[in-house]
Amino acid sequence: MTAPARLTADWLTADPTRAVFGALQAGGHAAFAVGGCVRNTLLGAPVHDVDIATDATPAQTTACAEHAGLKAIPTGADHGTITVVAQGTAFEVTTFRADIATDGRHATVRFSTDIAGDAARRDFTMNALYAAPDGTLIDPVGGMADLRAGRLRFIGDAGARIAEDYLRILRFFRFHAWYAAPAGGIDADGLAACAAGQDGLDRISAERIGAEIRRLLAAPDPAPCVAAMAQTGILARLVPGADAQGLAPLVALEAGAEPDALRRLAVLGGGDVTDRLRLSRAEARRLDLLAGAARDTVTASELAYREGEGAARDAMLVRAALMGAPVPATLDADIRLGAAAVFPVRAADLMPGLSGRTLGDALARLEAAWIASNFTATRAALLKDV
Repeated sequence: MTAPARLTADWLTADPTRAVFGALQAGGHAAFAVGGCVRNTLLGAPVHDVDIATDATPAQTTACAEHAGLKAIPTGADHGTITVVAQGTAFEVTTFRADIATDGRHATVRFSTDIAGDAARRDFTMNALYAAPDGTLIDPVGGMADLRAGRLRFIGDAGARIAEDYLRILRFFRFHAWYAAPAGGIDADGLAACAAGQDGLDRISAERIGAEIRRLLAAPDPAPCVAAMAQTGILARLVPGADAQGLAPLVALEAGAEPDALRRLAVLGGGDVTDRLRLSRAEARRLDLLAGAARDTVTASELAYREGEGAARDAMLVRAALMGAPVPATLDADIRLGAAAVFPVRAADLMPGLSGRTLGDALARLEAAWIASNFTATRAALLKDV
């Protein structure tokens, strides 16, 4: 990849983006797109939102926006951020900043007009790339060289960056899984700093940890990064009892299937992580289903019958990964069979002779026999056993 002198992107020339840039420039202020939108464009990855850095203070940003007829929302004014809405699109516009003090999670900042100082307080070099309204790239900390090399690197001293915000430990692994090339390897200094600073993860809320784990596991191939987390002890701290060995086989078995964080979490194991990762009830149930199916001998067809095609396929992938076995050649056929099966016996078939618990037990026994017949037993054959 070569570094273009100017960034070319649809989002950069889109009317809403131009409106926000124009509002700030009309007030005599500098404005730059920054961070993920620039990084992702250079990598050819999707851009979901556009963040803007400016030398305007929050009050000046608000005044410029309102003068241009745009809506300004003080979502984080104390920390320099105003959300500006143009033609229904929201932009986080943040004043250049420098950290005065940090507590391992939050920072006290002072506003600045210095883009180099603003870049220096960011986490990774590839996240400190700026693009002017005309697309001119500004690279104060050497992020382009790292982006070319597929290397995720902290800005300045890795330990100092982590001590400012311990969530950066998890971001280090997540960003590496998403944006760093495998050939680049995991930055040794960054990895060592993450290992040394892992006690600070105790300061991070379960909600934020759960969100970062989900986003990491949703990467195309998170296995090398999760293995590094395991080697440093960070994985065990976050998910006690987790084992990363089955993740790489699972990624291989998925064979182009959409990455799924819960499927991959199931293969890590580690017991109940509902509270530790703040899973929803639906997520916790699905995780229990996948983990349980991987441990027992329930068939793919029965799982498809009881839980649906998606759950059956996921469970069989997890089981195969943990066993170090290939996916059965008949998997697709087995899943289709179970998903289409309809139990031929109804409660009315056993009434009025049976009722209550006795009726329920009889239906369950007949359904089990029907499943054991690979869904071939007829209604008449089943009712003979009542």
